[in-house]
Amino acid sequence: MNKLGKSLPPLASLLPFEAAARLLSFSRAADELHLTQAAVSRQIRALEDSLGIRLFQRRNRGVFLTDAGREFSLTLGNALREVASTADRLRGVAGKNEVVLLCQPCEAFHWLMPRLSNFHQQYPHIELKMVTWTAPLTEFQGYFDVAMQSSNRDHGLHPLLFSATDEVFPVCSPGYLRGRTAVGLDELSGHTLLHHDALPVYQLEWDTWLATFGAEVPPGARRRSFDTYALMLHAAVEGHGLAMGWRRTSQRMLDNGVLLAPFSQSVHLCEALSVYRRDGQAPREEANRLIEWLRVELT
Repeated sequence: MNKLGKSLPPLASLLPFEAAARLLSFSRAADELHLTQAAVSRQIRALEDSLGIRLFQRRNRGVFLTDAGREFSLTLGNALREVASTADRLRGVAGKNEVVLLCQPCEAFHWLMPRLSNFHQQYPHIELKMVTWTAPLTEFQGYFDVAMQSSNRDHGLHPLLFSATDEVFPVCSPGYLRGRTAVGLDELSGHTLLHHDALPVYQLEWDTWLATFGAEVPPGARRRSFDTYALMLHAAVEGHGLAMGWRRTSQRMLDNGVLLAPFSQSVHLCEALSVYRRDGQAPREEANRLIEWLRVELT
């Protein structure tokens, strides 16, 4: 027995309902879908009859969603966006004059956003779309043209284009140190260490960073953990402890004085951030321009 077929409402009614719910207008939905207003109204009435409940309140000057209509609109909208995303991924195409960059949230916010105006000035005809993702590239199921992620994370069959260097060192807010400006490796037992817990782990966390200098995380150090690097960095800005900072994503905050680097030690990574092209993607001029721009900016 096909239970799914028995539960689903008339499929032809779903797009008219989604458009009418989003636009709060049957006539505007009709224009968008190239239908008549009567056809949209008829499809929505069929949907309401199938569900046995009213989805719109019809008034003289317009239509308004009922509580049930809002609930169904949210569910349907999410489902249709997921279908569209999968379809785009399977098609392997992007829109004309459009390029999609997949990157980690912290790089997007702290490194890429301040540079976007530069990209748009150089390539005003290209629409750059950013998609953020915290897991390794192999787990992303949506569409992208170019991806940027930490170098030690799995990238599967997506070909590596180039890698960039970075520098890693602890950071904290000036207020956390209460007037001090320096901390020694032998003083960590009295501090709170902020950790970024991720699977797989990033290249350097407190244990691996300290091991570079022949030191260990002291048992007396307090620990606070965060599931994203961006959240951990924000906790450092708010004075909750010492965080492991990366130069590219913390430099502006260091320049602005909201963070400081209290240790004399730092670790230089030759391959810290890597840029990939989508596997199987035919060469696109928009993607090539983005890759060239990233190569220059990351140098």
